[in-house]
Amino acid sequence: MLVPNNELGDEGRNDLHKDDLSVKPFTVSFFWANHWSIKHMIDRVIASTSVKETRFDKENCYTILKESLVNGFCHLGHPETFNALMTPNSNVVVCWLIKTFTKSRSIDLLPPSPPALPIVGHLYLLSSKLPESLQTLAHRYGPLMRIRIGASTFFVVSNATIAKEIFKTHDINFSSRYESGPSAYNIYRGTGFITGPYGAYYRFMRKLCATELFAGPQMDRYNKLREQEIERLLKSLMKSSREGKPCDLGLELAAMANNLTFRMIVNRRFCENNGSEAKRMRDSIVEIMELATKFGINELFGFLNKIDLFGNGKNLKDAMWRYDELIEEIMKGYEENEMNDRENEDKDMMDILLETYRDPDDEVKLTRNQIKHFLLELFMASVDSTSAAVQWAIAELINHPDVFKKLRDEIKSIVGSSRLVKESDVPKLPYLQAVVKESLRLHPPGPIIHRQCTNDCKINGYDITAKTKTLINIHAIMRDPEIWKEPNEFIPERFVVNFSQMNDRDDQMEMRGQDFSYIPFGGGRRGCSGVSLAYTVMHATIGAFVQCFDWKVKGGEKVDISVGLGFAGAMAVPLICYPITRFDPFLAYLPDQAF
Repeated sequence: MLVPNNELGDEGRNDLHKDDLSVKPFTVSFFWANHWSIKHMIDRVIASTSVKETRFDKENCYTILKESLVNGFCHLGHPETFNALMTPNSNVVVCWLIKTFTKSRSIDLLPPSPPALPIVGHLYLLSSKLPESLQTLAHRYGPLMRIRIGASTFFVVSNATIAKEIFKTHDINFSSRYESGPSAYNIYRGTGFITGPYGAYYRFMRKLCATELFAGPQMDRYNKLREQEIERLLKSLMKSSREGKPCDLGLELAAMANNLTFRMIVNRRFCENNGSEAKRMRDSIVEIMELATKFGINELFGFLNKIDLFGNGKNLKDAMWRYDELIEEIMKGYEENEMNDRENEDKDMMDILLETYRDPDDEVKLTRNQIKHFLLELFMASVDSTSAAVQWAIAELINHPDVFKKLRDEIKSIVGSSRLVKESDVPKLPYLQAVVKESLRLHPPGPIIHRQCTNDCKINGYDITAKTKTLINIHAIMRDPEIWKEPNEFIPERFVVNFSQMNDRDDQMEMRGQDFSYIPFGGGRRGCSGVSLAYTVMHATIGAFVQCFDWKVKGGEKVDISVGLGFAGAMAVPLICYPITRFDPFLAYLPDQAF
């Protein structure tokens, strides 16, 4: 392992001599650990000599640096470099090295950082389970640390106190997001809402989401759609149960989430074509998501960002153009048939977006590409977040039969044995709410949230420069042993304990990311706009799954809850189970039903 500090003044290994300033800092270790700044090297020279009263101004520092370079190159077996450094242009060489290794400015105080390797940086310290790897590093280097992955440097936040600084104290400053590898091949580049920078467009769309698209009255209009899609899923599972066939819950839940999102956006068209268009949309979204995950090497080597090494960029563009063709067809259908002139109670999201698009008086003029990109992000979020969150909750319940039984008993005591649990029952089901909260604590939809600092600031006493990429490790924060007892265990009771004391304000703080030890959907003004919808769908779906079925895991008694690769936090192994019908809400009530 490379440890640059071993080269300077440590006990048992001292390259510095107290009688002079002959120092060899430019050994192999220096070149390999480019995170070690020249400023810090000079500070160590001063600290390790007996002539601490010597005045080390800028000119003296350059002199010392030149002498160090000479000693270093000679030490490496390159004495000819001595002559080059003695030329009138030697200061040019020194300036170039300073610019290269300190990026032309010196930072007063940077967060701690592990030793880095050339090119790959700290990649060698990270496993495929990125949130866990970062959490392990944070135990050694602190809750705010600096890492480099290839060409990109990140500051990593791993506790609630610093998360509060990011999401509250410096909220506006950290309200932008940086572009990732696939953005170079995004045909809608520069038009994103969820992935875009903080500015006029983001504020406008955030307001539109809060007041119209995801407002309470609009969510109430979608209530029937949610019930229908959950019932459609239950009937599919009951069919598998009758036939004794296993089902892939991940695929089933993704299909439900996609259909629900599609109906919220374009409900009339869904009803007219019996869902065939929704299937085309789902296939398109899945293809885009799969291709977007294949750009890791471009992120690792910054100079490759615009090089389509394996043709994934072209394939991604082609997939996005197919999506564009489909969504444009839908938009034109609305415009040609004047479907947007329906009564208010029948409006779907496309109606609202097209009305906004045509409104000349709005503070921001929406473009067609912005609408298409917004809807693409919405589809991807529904497939990748809500469905995954429900899947994790069911997996934990299967692995904890005592919790499963306790939840089923609660549902039976409140709902009875003659009907399906409904959204309106949820406020009377505290244990169901606790199960959802605990599952989200252990398995947040986005275990790592990324932000970008807009202006220079100080976080936890450290200097953070403008455009710094910041990762907030939600996984680590919500498993912090200083806050959570038995942090890695699935214990819904931890939330029930406080339920009787929790008022509406506390619940809203959790949902909006203001309790910084519990932020499954992020926090601050950049928090998830659809958090209320996500909670609603999770409660209703999980409640129905527990009420209607027992579950048998294919190939074993327990679900493998290993986490998949990268940032997303999805399950590594598909959740394939045999559903065993216990209560059929679609039959006339029979006294001998088991539930």
